[in-house]
Amino acid sequence: MTSTGIRLHAPAPGWSIAADVVVVGSGVAGLTAALRCEAAGLTTVVVTKARLDDGSTRWAQGGIAAALGEGDTPEQHLDDTLVAGAGLCDEGAVRILVTEGPDAVRRLIETGAHFDESSEGELALTREGGHHRRRIAHAGGDATGAEISRALVEAVRARGLRTIENALVLDLLTDADGRTAGVTLHVMGEGQHDGVGAVHAPAVVLATGGMGQVFSATTNPSVSTGDGVALALRAGAEVSDLEFVQFHPTVLFLGAEAEGQQPLVSEAVRGEGAHLVDADGVRFMTGQHELAELAPRDIVAKGIMRRMQEQDAEHMFLDARHFGAEMWEHRFPTILAACRAHGIDPVHDPIPIAPAAHYASGGVRTDSRGRTTVPGLYACGEVACTGVHGANRLASNSLLEGLVYAERIVEDIAGARAANGLHARVPQPVPHPETPEHPLLAPEARFTIQRIMTDGAGVLRSADSLAQAAEQLQQLRTEARDALAENGKTAEPGVDTWEATNLLCVARVLVAAARLREETRGCHWREDHADRVDTAWRRHIVVRLNPDRTLAVHTTDTADFPPTRPQEQ
Repeated sequence: MTSTGIRLHAPAPGWSIAADVVVVGSGVAGLTAALRCEAAGLTTVVVTKARLDDGSTRWAQGGIAAALGEGDTPEQHLDDTLVAGAGLCDEGAVRILVTEGPDAVRRLIETGAHFDESSEGELALTREGGHHRRRIAHAGGDATGAEISRALVEAVRARGLRTIENALVLDLLTDADGRTAGVTLHVMGEGQHDGVGAVHAPAVVLATGGMGQVFSATTNPSVSTGDGVALALRAGAEVSDLEFVQFHPTVLFLGAEAEGQQPLVSEAVRGEGAHLVDADGVRFMTGQHELAELAPRDIVAKGIMRRMQEQDAEHMFLDARHFGAEMWEHRFPTILAACRAHGIDPVHDPIPIAPAAHYASGGVRTDSRGRTTVPGLYACGEVACTGVHGANRLASNSLLEGLVYAERIVEDIAGARAANGLHARVPQPVPHPETPEHPLLAPEARFTIQRIMTDGAGVLRSADSLAQAAEQLQQLRTEARDALAENGKTAEPGVDTWEATNLLCVARVLVAAARLREETRGCHWREDHADRVDTAWRRHIVVRLNPDRTLAVHTTDTADFPPTRPQEQ
């Protein structure tokens, strides 16, 4: 696989540093990879878009899933994951996750993460949608992500790892053979480094999180603009399954015009016995699935949307008044505070909820060691598509996937370094282009893209809605391209324009894949193709970016991913 030659329009790097590995992202996946790299003796630099503790991991409420409870087994965890994934999980990848997961969680605890315990001193485990057993470990009641982030950030700082905060990664550097040679990045604000620079390294680990900001309403923080997927596409990597965007069923409804990050109401609230009801107090999930409110997320989201359509309502309700004040205050203090901040008291009132974009089950395609189709480029966490999640992620498998696959990536990097001995490759990047390679969008295009995607590629999709979305996205692209061709000008390089351009890139891929998949499967819901069609569509959609910026889209022959390296065939 060779690079497309496409790069974001940006100044040439004005400074550079060198390392064995550069990790991009500071969530559970990125910091786990960085800590393991440091322990393996690899010189490591962590690049993160905001502060170290400001990624998506911090916002995770429910917990981390693993077969840690009495009577639970990895095999049962595997079964629940495969069912949720609607026939598209890679069983081998899932088996790695569930068998290596329990020990990975124990190592996280050894790193310093404190999980809630029962009165007997055992891990306090809860249930979430799609799980037949209590296997969700949580911290601070509903602040699991914050605790995991705290522990990992403290460990990174205690071990003195080199970090570059407030830095937006721009593009992958490659050498003359197309191998990874590091990244370019822009540091926002004063510090040891400022402006556009480069980290030269023979291994790059993408752990940039999701792309929820491609939609108007999302649970993702503002930094989740698909930067890692866009970078990988420009570098020539393959992405897969981007049509499978999970919409969390229970997001606090703040009004039909609300935009940006919305407060999440964790699935663990339903796991502890809350009910989904309509305005008349009727439980509408009963009878729709054996697990009712605890069905997999795609089923619950669809159930909510159907009821909203039937009643011409903007939202449904989550009723947990029977918990009482003490349980709310001790088990779900974060959610309680968020609700009260918006004038809702769940102790006395049902919570208005509606689905919102939450998690990208697809991403940069990897193998079982996190290797992408570009030599030296790895991916883990939400930015990656390992095959674990299939068409719909099982609740609380995301933090576990970040842990397990980050560790596997480091094993591969360290193993390759050991095999090379003292003759590790010093990358020599090809020169930075002097002219704009990729037109940039104006900052306000971000909101246009979000509206296009919410209207045309949201929870409910159809051939017409997706065709309209594709046409509108193409118009944005054409306008930017024509402006560059006519007068050589593009939007001023900067964080806002780079983010908008990345959002357009991932939006185009998502819509292209969603148009091609003419069925309903997992969290991909086509109103005009209501059934799941295994004979035609139990396979993956893989996309690459061509040098002329068109998309190369194809389907795999089976539900199995092809190898990411020719020598594996």
